[in-house]
Amino acid sequence: MNSEQVMQDVNKIFIDVLDNEAIVLSRETTAADVEDWDSLNHIQLVVGIEKHFKVKFTSQEIRSWKNVGEMCDALANSLRAISA
Repeated sequence: MNSEQVMQDVNKIFIDVLDNEAIVLSRETTAADVEDWDSLNHIQLVVGIEKHFKVKFTSQEIRSWKNVGEMCDALANSLRAISA
């Protein structure tokens, strides 16, 4: 799965969790850029991503993300580790 496919799947998860069809993510997107992306929804987004991709993030990883790009990078690293 390439980074573009990962971003598309993550975008679909955001649309589903936040119930907003207008969301279009980029690597630079932050919580401040997306309506309703608050701390509670952040947890739901992470859980949705973990379930969809069958990965598990550490709390340290989650706290370190500054934008969607860093989230997707961590996801890509987890997926590579699983397939190795």
